[in-house]
Amino acid sequence: MDWAGRNEFSRILKIMQMILNNLDGYRIILASNSPRRQQLLADLGLEFNVLTLDTDEVFPEGLSMSEIPVYLAELKAQPFDIKDDDLLVITADTIVWCDGEVLTKPADAADAKRILHKLSGKTHQVLTGVCIKTKEKQRSFCSSTDVCFKHLSDEEIDYYIKNYQPFDKAGAYGIQEWIGYIGIEKIEGSYFNVMGLPVQRLYEELKKI
Repeated sequence: MDWAGRNEFSRILKIMQMILNNLDGYRIILASNSPRRQQLLADLGLEFNVLTLDTDEVFPEGLSMSEIPVYLAELKAQPFDIKDDDLLVITADTIVWCDGEVLTKPADAADAKRILHKLSGKTHQVLTGVCIKTKEKQRSFCSSTDVCFKHLSDEEIDYYIKNYQPFDKAGAYGIQEWIGYIGIEKIEGSYFNVMGLPVQRLYEELKKI
């Protein structure tokens, strides 16, 4: 970041600190190794540290598509035994839902190809569950976005997998990458939710802390 960029970030940070003055005195932890979530939270103007604790991300059968990401976000928050009044932890989990199936991170290139073929020519849902936890309270919510893909050719799918290797992404794609540029016809809902963090809704929820 150049000097002008640092000055602009400092200006935004000061504005956000004035707006979210209810967070004054809190030390914020983002419990996610996702570089996309880290960037989105930073762009919201918040200062935070990153700390993740091991969690077995398994959910019980019978949950609805909107209950699954909330369950997983709360599961990620459980290991944080918050005893300090000034600590605030944010956890999140994103799933892709298509034709009644949860599409997780692909195991390999063949699995990524299978997933992208399933999404091709269809509208699917991207759901992110977020949990905000302090010593005194815990708030959770889910944000959903409908994403419509055009029919993807084998050449397009193979090119994307080879050059972007989307093995760390639920649904085997990143909306901010090449496949999003050429493949997504429309979305209904938060674009940033598809990236992994519904920052507008998160901002509104943080104002209530």
